[in-house]
Amino acid sequence: MKRLYLFVLLLAATQIHAAPQTGAPLQLNARGTIQLAFTPGDDVAGLIVETIGKARRQVLVQTYSFTHKDIAQALVDAKRRGIDVQVVADRQQMESVATSRVVWLAEQGVPVWVDTEHAAAHNKIMLIDNGTADAVVITGSFNFTHAAQHRNAENLLILRGNPTLAEAYAANWRRHKIHSLPFRR
Repeated sequence: MKRLYLFVLLLAATQIHAAPQTGAPLQLNARGTIQLAFTPGDDVAGLIVETIGKARRQVLVQTYSFTHKDIAQALVDAKRRGIDVQVVADRQQMESVATSRVVWLAEQGVPVWVDTEHAAAHNKIMLIDNGTADAVVITGSFNFTHAAQHRNAENLLILRGNPTLAEAYAANWRRHKIHSLPFRR
C-alpha cells in the first residue's frame, strides 16, 4: 500500500512539473480539510504560528512583505528544532521596509533567497511537510505582517491533507528559488 501511495504521489508530481510549461492551469480534485480565517477578528498570525509549530520536516516560505515578529520567531524556532526552513523573499519589500524580518531570519540561520526576477514576488505561502499525507499549504491575501493582522482586511486558507496540491505549491516554490539569489549580508 505504501508503495502504491508513493507511486501515485510521484506520478502526480511528474504531472505537476509538466503542467506549468504548457501554460494550462492545473485543476485538482478537492481533498483534505480547509481552515479559513479573516482579519480583522480572527487570530490569523496565531494560526500560522501554531501550524509552523507542528511542522515535522520542512517549511518552505514565499513572502512579499514580512514584518510579523511572532511568525518570524516561529520559523526560527522550527529551524532550531531541526526543521528545514527556507524562505524566498521579494527584494524590494525586503530592502525598503524598515521593519522587515527577512534579514533577521537570515541572521538566525534560516536560508533566504531573494527573488529579483519579478517586479513583485507577491506570493504569500507557506508549505509545510510536503511529500507527506499531512502536507499543509498556507495561502491567502495575508502578508506575514503586523498590519495584516491588526489593520487590514485579509484572508487566510490552511489546506491540509492534499499532497497533490502541496506538490503543486512546492513545484512553484522551486521554480522561484531557481531564479532567486541567495541572500548575503
